Amino acid sequence: MCGICGYIRRREVTPDQLKKMNDTMYHRGPDDSGEELYGMSGGYRVGLAQRRLSILDLSVLGHQPMHSADDRIVVVYNGEIYNFRELREELADYPFRSDCDTEVIIAAYLKWGISCVKRFNGMFAIALFDREEEAVYLIRDRIGKKPLYYWYEREELVFASELKPIMACPDFHAEIDQGVLSRYLFQQYINAPDSVYKNVFKLAPGAILRFQDGRIETWSYWSVREAYAEASEMPVTAYEEAKEQLKDLLQRAVSLRMISDVPLGTFLSGGYDSSLVTAMAQVHSGEPVKTFSIGFYEENYNEAPYARAVADYLGTAHTELMIDETDMLRMVESIPKYYDEPFADPSQIPTMLVCKLAREQVTVALSGDGGDEFYCGYNIYEKVAQAQKLDTLGGLVHNLCNLPGIRQAGLEKRLPFKARVIAGNRDRETKTQFGAGNYPGMARAMAGRMASGERALPVHYPVESSYPVGDWQVRRMLLDMDTYLPGDILCKMDRASMKYSLEARCPILDPDVMDFSYRIPHAFKYAAGDKKHILKEIAYDYIPRELLERPKKGFGVPLDKWLRGPLREQLLCYTECGFLKRQNLFDESYVKKMVGSYLETGDRGRGTGENYSGLVWAFFVFQQWYTCFHENSNG
Repeated sequence: MCGICGYIRRREVTPDQLKKMNDTMYHRGPDDSGEELYGMSGGYRVGLAQRRLSILDLSVLGHQPMHSADDRIVVVYNGEIYNFRELREELADYPFRSDCDTEVIIAAYLKWGISCVKRFNGMFAIALFDREEEAVYLIRDRIGKKPLYYWYEREELVFASELKPIMACPDFHAEIDQGVLSRYLFQQYINAPDSVYKNVFKLAPGAILRFQDGRIETWSYWSVREAYAEASEMPVTAYEEAKEQLKDLLQRAVSLRMISDVPLGTFLSGGYDSSLVTAMAQVHSGEPVKTFSIGFYEENYNEAPYARAVADYLGTAHTELMIDETDMLRMVESIPKYYDEPFADPSQIPTMLVCKLAREQVTVALSGDGGDEFYCGYNIYEKVAQAQKLDTLGGLVHNLCNLPGIRQAGLEKRLPFKARVIAGNRDRETKTQFGAGNYPGMARAMAGRMASGERALPVHYPVESSYPVGDWQVRRMLLDMDTYLPGDILCKMDRASMKYSLEARCPILDPDVMDFSYRIPHAFKYAAGDKKHILKEIAYDYIPRELLERPKKGFGVPLDKWLRGPLREQLLCYTECGFLKRQNLFDESYVKKMVGSYLETGDRGRGTGENYSGLVWAFFVFQQWYTCFHENSNG
């Protein structure tokens, strides 16, 4: 586990400059660092660097950059290959010098070529330099657990686990991509392949990039669409068989992720996913597993008693920390430094706090990420199912409201909120992404007008017809696997855990578990309205039903209270005309009016379509990020 960066450039980057780039990620790997420079034809120089958080083979033999025995291959890599021991047996003819998984990557590439990545069970961002081919490969894991940015310009490539090394690279010109702003304000994150900067991209999950002769080529070795299309053709139609196979695969996934040469524990919220992972970890552990949870003094958000009850039942070594608003507010100012680009999912704050707590005792923590997306756990999926049932009626209402005379009367706008949402949901490419019609429009209005020749990204993802399924629930789950999961959930956990040099592992996102989930009929996941049904039934094999059955709360952050209270003055500073004029990114008059109106009235409550704290928070986080990385440097 670590951070990596590097470049392939004709312009000189000195060893000191490469080290400076690398050291911007000290938090990702405080145990060791390495930087090396190599020559390549065409006047290119290759620089590779890594910061290491030692997890496997703590000796110097795990140092990176790592070379093959014949010096043909050089690798820097961030992540874990969980099946490295199995692969090592297949690669017994290679002269291994270490016990770490990095060297297995090298041996696998030499034997199977770049297709070796299909054999890796893990989370990873890999940079591999083949000195014989004179090619550099960048590789990202299937679901996007580990991040990888790259800047490509003038036939030169710079890459890194975070944006900070790229920002520190000589000659980098940070030009904000205004086209991503409206989508960011609406979604609260920036999804691959886009980033906040022009000419800087995120390598997509399941993708490979090759740099050779000044040109780049990218392709996918795995995708959600293809994996689902293939696996769903081979359904496991017997429920008990599906349950037992999934249970076995999850047990194996947990067992693999407990391989570590440093202390390990689990995050435990008391919900189904984290409780199941913890229970399986306890089965494979010879001593009480260390578990960690945070609680809130606000009872509406507090899940600590449930986590404590599960921990007591399983016999774990449980640590709990109660936090208040002051604890969370202290975290707000650290968001830009560790998230690199605007990221406005407010649950990042309690996530950072629980990672900080865990790091006091362990270096590796297992999480339950992925359970909601793959097994139909979010409340939105219930709403999606209802929307599909009412879609035909909604179309009739929409057509009626747009008849001459009726349209002029504005009848559709006077419909109840839920009816208005269903009636207005007419775009076949965004059917499962419905919501109040004014939110997308407000996001676009806040972002302002684009310069001539530039186009803003649509706030929704207009891709739904590409998913080979008619069921809206399944379609939305697949969309979330492609967008929300890597762009938000996994990004949140990566940055929060890496802030404290903590490795987070996700057994539910094991490749074999993911692929098998596509073979499970949807009726086993959403059974008569019971979300995550099959996963719950597995959890009940380990933990009594009465300890787990309750409404999902999640990590709550009182945005409306904060923005109109302790963050109010800072927010107002971000809306000052002078500040907005210097930025030249937002519509000054609209933002000032919209934020002012929000501060006066606040959120209106559920079912109103007038809760604007999310949009305002996304704007606040962007301005905070801008101030951190641009305003101060620009004077």
